[in-house]
Amino acid sequence: MERAVVQITLFGLLLALATTLPHKDDWDIYSFHINSTVTSRYATTVITSRVANRMDESKEIEFQVRIPKNAFISKFRMFIDGQVYDGVVKGKEKAQQQYTEAVSRGETAGLVSSVGRTLEEFKTSVTVAAHKKVTFELTYEELLKRRLGKYELQIHARPMQPVKDFKVDVYFNEKAGINFIEVKGGLSTKALANAITKTHVDKQAWVYFYPTEDQQKTCDSCGEQGMNGDLVIVYDVNRNPSLGDIKKSGRFFVHHFAPSNLASIPKNVVFVIDQSGSMHGRKMQQTRIALIHILSDLAEDDHFGLITFDSSIFHWKRELVQANMENLESAKKFSREIVERGSTDINKAVLEGARMLNAHPREGSASMLILLTDGDPTSGETNLEVIQSNVRGAIADKFPLYCLGFGFDVNFEFLEKMSLQSNGVARRIYEDSDADLQLKGFYEEVATPLLTDVTMLYNGGTNLTQTNFSQYYNGSEIVVAGQITDNDIETFTPQVVAISSNKRVRFSDTNATVESNGPVSDSHIQRVWAYLTVKQLLEKELVLSGPEKENAKKEAFELSLKYSFVTPLTSMVVTKPQGENSDVLHKPKEGEETEGRSHSSVGRQPMFTQNTQLRTSMIRQYSPPAHPGIFGAGLAGDPGVRRKVSRYQVNIVGAAGVGRGRDPDWDLGSILVSEPSAILPTIVSFLATDVPLSHRFVLKTENLSLPLCFDVTGDVRLKLLHHPNRELSVNGELDSVENGGFRRIVIHLKNDLLVEIDAKEIIVREGQTLTRHVGPDPITAGSLTVIRRDKEIDVAAGDTRMIIVIHERNGEEFLWPVLRQRPLDNNVSGILALKPAVYEEVQQSPHTILKIKDQEIDVTRASAADYSIVSLLTHDCWLMSAESALQSHLDDFIITQL
Repeated sequence: MERAVVQITLFGLLLALATTLPHKDDWDIYSFHINSTVTSRYATTVITSRVANRMDESKEIEFQVRIPKNAFISKFRMFIDGQVYDGVVKGKEKAQQQYTEAVSRGETAGLVSSVGRTLEEFKTSVTVAAHKKVTFELTYEELLKRRLGKYELQIHARPMQPVKDFKVDVYFNEKAGINFIEVKGGLSTKALANAITKTHVDKQAWVYFYPTEDQQKTCDSCGEQGMNGDLVIVYDVNRNPSLGDIKKSGRFFVHHFAPSNLASIPKNVVFVIDQSGSMHGRKMQQTRIALIHILSDLAEDDHFGLITFDSSIFHWKRELVQANMENLESAKKFSREIVERGSTDINKAVLEGARMLNAHPREGSASMLILLTDGDPTSGETNLEVIQSNVRGAIADKFPLYCLGFGFDVNFEFLEKMSLQSNGVARRIYEDSDADLQLKGFYEEVATPLLTDVTMLYNGGTNLTQTNFSQYYNGSEIVVAGQITDNDIETFTPQVVAISSNKRVRFSDTNATVESNGPVSDSHIQRVWAYLTVKQLLEKELVLSGPEKENAKKEAFELSLKYSFVTPLTSMVVTKPQGENSDVLHKPKEGEETEGRSHSSVGRQPMFTQNTQLRTSMIRQYSPPAHPGIFGAGLAGDPGVRRKVSRYQVNIVGAAGVGRGRDPDWDLGSILVSEPSAILPTIVSFLATDVPLSHRFVLKTENLSLPLCFDVTGDVRLKLLHHPNRELSVNGELDSVENGGFRRIVIHLKNDLLVEIDAKEIIVREGQTLTRHVGPDPITAGSLTVIRRDKEIDVAAGDTRMIIVIHERNGEEFLWPVLRQRPLDNNVSGILALKPAVYEEVQQSPHTILKIKDQEIDVTRASAADYSIVSLLTHDCWLMSAESALQSHLDDFIITQL
């Protein structure tokens, strides 16, 4: 029945694609931003698409993006007419009823599907009234894996039409220091070269990709429907030659261990190659090519064996032999003459490979068994569980089994379980023109063992992820995360014990310090621990049985819910406006091909009438939730980084020139949107009515209702941020009413460094030395880095990062600060560190009354214009006194000197 559903819905998708592909005249994606932050190899990416219905009738608008398979979706939201519609992660069983009902009605369900080697596709849709707008926002997280000496961050750009405001912003923050960084992929072509900006300064790096509309139509991976390609950012970090890189934040730690200054260990390897009839043609041809290349790469002190199989086994030699020139040439000749035929006896072939390795013990070497097959066992023993049991018993944890599944006919789950039971991994080899390179690439990952029997020890650590590894290979990395017992860093002592060549080695560093990222418990390191734990529990659940299996499944399920991860055990129910059906998002299994579901309008009603005012929400989540209710915030036009957050918050920032009763195109105020565990604010300007000219500020609320706004008259200097642990202060001086925004922003770092920023120049005073900067060259002073681009200034100081956007109004330029990365310490103060307001509406007519704590406050409604982006958007807020909104004296945030 399940297969029938897949076939029916796949046909529905093809029909839908043939009839409902977006057209520029139907709806317009006027803003498409991808923002990714990579901290300690953990990437959090937010895709935000803002779409307008340009038609005179309601239209179904689709959001369709591709994300890495290794990632967990952690949040999805839609902002429509001032309302926020959240996806809610829940157990698959609880979501199953909605999923089944949706499929039976022919509606959208199973919103994520595999689309190739490395990507999954997420899609949903919603009906939008004529000339109205919707904002889609998707957040996903992944721990980057080191292969062949580098990490790769893959970002797929496929907005489905050219977009006027298209931006990809990626920020890297690696405390170990960035060794190199490169931009590759299908979108890194000559036609798009000038759209990519890369900046690398010690421990930080920025990559910006801003193609024009014309470039989005004319590059190699472009067309009339815009771009459809990858931007791949490749990098590596500096290495501690002994113990590695250990970071702590709150109660959690993460340890990256990747020593490279070690002698390689000679290896014993047996290749077991499927030559059954299903390998006929290009599969077999590519296997021969890859095998000959791999044999050429064997070192002289390696020993190897080679067998092929169908229903019988064919030996090149019955025992392992040395990889000298004579033996290698003989093995290559054998490889060229492999002929595909017969059925598939996997059980007999793998057991024979294990026998050959067990019969060849060699001190100071590392053994491995590599199986390549493209199908299920069809002869000999065909019971999958019996085969897995036989193989596990034959190997007995003495060496890893690597299973390479060729094509989509293979039972990948069977191979994966068999590999995991013997400390190996399974990898799919995609049936494509480069299959031989895929085979060779996998072998290169395991070609150079440096350590065996690796044990990671943590005195004073608990709740650890996997700590035992059969082998460690050059160019890879071992990652362990856990909690520090009683949060006592003084008693926390890490060390690594392993075998290198024929001797036991111990990695420790009595002088090493565990670098702290601050006391915030809901930090990115905690999410690294959760991500890694869930991944490993899912692998355990696959190979265990009985109560152990259920315990692993339960623990993975509870963590998935706690951290709002969409995993094979959870689903996300995507809620929509009344009259629209909810979607259910599932994590597809490896090996599932594209399984798009139909997009039916059954049961849907137009959600707006012509008189309904749609306000595109000012909020954009940047970062992954630290629990199911968490998100980051921001606005279109904000390049840069995204961080982890613990709750929603909008902080106050000064804005100039607000006056009631005036033309709505001028006299504007502002809002700063942020979160307490990692503030990512943006400035949103607000219009005013019926008050004297003044500065206006806005404070957003936890419950995502309208923000609170208040006015401040006169010249104002604001204490924006004070970070005592880093001796960092940021202050701002508001400009004249006519110009709006900030005239100057001044940064104090420790006692002897001052940076003064205005729209024209950057002045650095370091001790008695004063330097003026007007060009684009990076400025480095102490731990402060300042990079000026065309219309923005990027400022980073330790764990704090701010973008200062330069705007122009009435011929005069002014500044808008956008805090992208909030300090992790709890003792920061100033306007940017304010907690969100919480209120309830207790009366709506004849006038509105809000209740904040125990105080009832009369409010009036005002409008807002967003100055964080070039194109102007309008929003609403509740206007009240500063003291009522802040529940504090305004004097606490006003300073006399910058």
